[in-house]
Amino acid sequence: MHVMKKKLTPKSIDALPPANGKRYEVHDALLPGLHLRVSATGGKVFGVSRRIAGRMKRIRIGAYPIVSLADAREKARSILRDIELGQYDQTPSSVVDSASRLTLGDVVPQFIELYAKPRNKDWRGTERVLQKFAPLFSRPIDQIKRADVVRVLDTIVAGGAPTRANRALAAIKKLMNWCIDRAMIETSPVASLRPPTKEIARDRVLTDEEIIACWHAGASEGFPFAHFTQLLILTGQRRGEVAGMRWSELDLDKGIWTLPAKRAKNATLHIVPLAPLAIFVLNSVPKFLDSDLVFTTTGTSPISGFGRLKERLDVAVGLDARDWRFHDLRRTMATNMAMMRIQPHIIEAVLNHKTGIVSGVAATYNRHAYLDEKREALQQWANRIEEMTNCSALRGWTDASERPEISARTNFSNSAIG
Repeated sequence: MHVMKKKLTPKSIDALPPANGKRYEVHDALLPGLHLRVSATGGKVFGVSRRIAGRMKRIRIGAYPIVSLADAREKARSILRDIELGQYDQTPSSVVDSASRLTLGDVVPQFIELYAKPRNKDWRGTERVLQKFAPLFSRPIDQIKRADVVRVLDTIVAGGAPTRANRALAAIKKLMNWCIDRAMIETSPVASLRPPTKEIARDRVLTDEEIIACWHAGASEGFPFAHFTQLLILTGQRRGEVAGMRWSELDLDKGIWTLPAKRAKNATLHIVPLAPLAIFVLNSVPKFLDSDLVFTTTGTSPISGFGRLKERLDVAVGLDARDWRFHDLRRTMATNMAMMRIQPHIIEAVLNHKTGIVSGVAATYNRHAYLDEKREALQQWANRIEEMTNCSALRGWTDASERPEISARTNFSNSAIG
């Protein structure tokens, strides 16, 4: 471990870069014995190093900035004074890092707040999957064994959710590595533990007949699921992104949907050109009074209940089609675009999907450079949908000015293009 010595100040601590590989320590020139350990993720933890009864001991004080430099120096002086006077309690419970007395149940909320939330848009999913380890929540974090985690994973697999077990393992691995960075534990009990299930990448693509059935079954749903289903098919965007669509994101005159980075799954601003058929569907959506949400039944939150919608669509699509998911509509569109000889990097741009075909500065520039190509690709796909579903005879409102405004008490009976 690389060690350096300098006078610690709040400014110098904030400027310390993450470790490049192994952790490093900065020893305080003002108070010998006090040090700050910096991890590869940028985590910073105060501690005291001192020889006690002939053996070097490391005593954890706390993580910065939760523990300030002034607090750390005060605590370090108290510990060092007790050591010099021979009054320091050398029982394992006192010499061992105080974090070792934290339970997994104590650590999970800290991990979510300090690590998952700032880095992961789906931090709630991480929080939910970590709840699978609730049987271990009362266990001290440094006493959790590999076998304990394996038993939890086996229980998840036995419950019929093998993929969920893989996600649970990935989450607990991140949590344990975070605990190492913050000096809560020395080693991870799940390091190199293999996923319990081998995952096979999905390759499900809906047939033309299934697309037709899904389109017409969606149309029979009425607002909001009729329009939602058809826009999923026409745009190929993610379910949550379409469900959370805002009127303020749309410019129907220019045929543009601008999905902000904060709502995109990959945190990248995405411009989606809208084909005339997609604009027609949106023009037939009744607008909720004083709400920016396009798909809502309350005016305050986006639609939900996708599982029940999927069950209703399955009835129309057919029993043999129950293995499809809403996400497969993206793959279906991409596959059809490839069959129409649309270039892979254009398909990637349409999906806002970072596959590595375009990367670096080019990826930033091409969000805008491919606007015309994306529009042409989505127009070709809309033409194919219109041809397959025979929805040329458009019905409903044809102009945004004719769209009614509705309130929470409105009976939603309007349907999209059948």
